[in-house]
Amino acid sequence: MRVFITGGTGMIGRRLVRKLIERGDTPIILSRKADETRRDPTLRGVNVVQGDPSKEGTWQEAVDGTDAVVNLAGQNVFSGRWNAEVKRQIRDSRVYGAEHVVDAIRSARARPGVLVQGSAIGYYGAHDDQDLTESSPSGSDFLAVVCRELEDAARQVEPLGVRLATIRTGVVLAKGEGALGVMAPIFKWGGASPVGNGGHALGPGKGQQWMSWIHADDILGLFLMALDNPEARGPINGTAPNPARNVDFSKELAKVLHRPFLPIGPPDFLIELMLGEVAQAITRGQKVLPARALELGYRFQYPELPAALKAAFARAKAGPILARSEAGHR
Repeated sequence: MRVFITGGTGMIGRRLVRKLIERGDTPIILSRKADETRRDPTLRGVNVVQGDPSKEGTWQEAVDGTDAVVNLAGQNVFSGRWNAEVKRQIRDSRVYGAEHVVDAIRSARARPGVLVQGSAIGYYGAHDDQDLTESSPSGSDFLAVVCRELEDAARQVEPLGVRLATIRTGVVLAKGEGALGVMAPIFKWGGASPVGNGGHALGPGKGQQWMSWIHADDILGLFLMALDNPEARGPINGTAPNPARNVDFSKELAKVLHRPFLPIGPPDFLIELMLGEVAQAITRGQKVLPARALELGYRFQYPELPAALKAAFARAKAGPILARSEAGHR
């Protein structure tokens, strides 16, 4: 299977590329820095196309003749304090990227059979204890609106006869990357504590907001299922079946890191003072359940948080060696 991938050098994309190669598929990566990507030893030998998914270009011709497209393009929402320009870049990189991918599929003489579109559980907005499934409505905050516009843009591929599966990804657990890349160094230095309190700005951080997490191996598994299973269509929540409150997540992470745990953390207003508006993505949460994935028969490797955290840190010890051996094999 020939798979065209935007965002192929990110946390999920890189794992997907390696897995596709391992099982005999041919990934094609779209990169704004094609030469740099080709020099990456973990991606050596992969077909790389120069281009920016947020802009039209000759890169769109590379979609012709592929069997599937995976769109993971989008600026990191934690790349800096939010202002009007940063918000524009976050929104445009996703919405325009989806529009241009759909345009490329529309123009292809031999269209791919499936588009797997990356989205996020930010689609639902902030909630308290409400169970959220794929049928729950979208929220109204900035990230919710961006996710909704992104998904609306990708949905335009369906009238072309192309199956669409949209993965709404939660907090991915991988050592040194994503949430753990931010939290682990802080916890190692000063011990662990809850982060935020669900929007109660002046109260101490007790971590009662929900964290909908997923191990990196399982989010990879869901993307592969979306590629392979013809019944996988529409939104699919990329979260484990057992979300945790922030305080419980912090306790478990402290155990894995062998660090002390403090039951009270900083109030929300201090976190927002340091990070700006983006802090709301941390201090407020959602209880998101993977109803559709379970209906499709996906079996989670790590349905429970303690085992997922232990595996994330244990696996990372062999990561660099694995990457070098894979590069040498290719």
